[in-house]
Amino acid sequence: MQNRRSIIGLVLTLAFVALSSTAQAQGRRQAKPGKEPPHPPKVGEVAPDFELMNQDGEAISLKSLTAKSPVVMLVLRGWTGKQCPLCNRQVGEFLSKQSALSGAQVVLIYPGPAEMLGEHAKEFQGNKSFPSNYHFVLDPDFKFTNAWGLRWDAPRETAYPSTFVVGQDQKIVFGKTVVSHGDRADVATVVANLP
Repeated sequence: MQNRRSIIGLVLTLAFVALSSTAQAQGRRQAKPGKEPPHPPKVGEVAPDFELMNQDGEAISLKSLTAKSPVVMLVLRGWTGKQCPLCNRQVGEFLSKQSALSGAQVVLIYPGPAEMLGEHAKEFQGNKSFPSNYHFVLDPDFKFTNAWGLRWDAPRETAYPSTFVVGQDQKIVFGKTVVSHGDRADVATVVANLP
């Protein structure tokens, strides 16, 4: 009886060791040496350029906007299966204080799955009226969100809510990315960081 227990214990130990070794080997195969996962651009770094379409099908690029003035970027949660009330509140604040941002181009980025993203964005926009220096653009299938390291890859999530100020030299002057729904940058903070 004792030998039988010892043999069963030995077999279980060997099976556990084999499974652990296999999992470690698979983890090593999945990691690409020398390649870090993307991270949100940091203050002082050059902001990666992007080109996204607005709802009228016009291409909006960071490079073309920084040629005019500093750029304020609000990365919204977009379509998560519903509209985000905190995104609505943040956009509402930025619209209500638009005169404080008249010297900047403001880009509102709405990410989500490409299918029906335009319809969801129209629903989000509702009766909001954007001034000429505000650009409401779509990020279908998270192309921008992934490139900027902002993808919140969890059920019913899309992007980490983020706010950036980009100078005309295309460098990040201010950045705030939150790993929750709240605690977003407000207009006063953004204005204080405009170059």
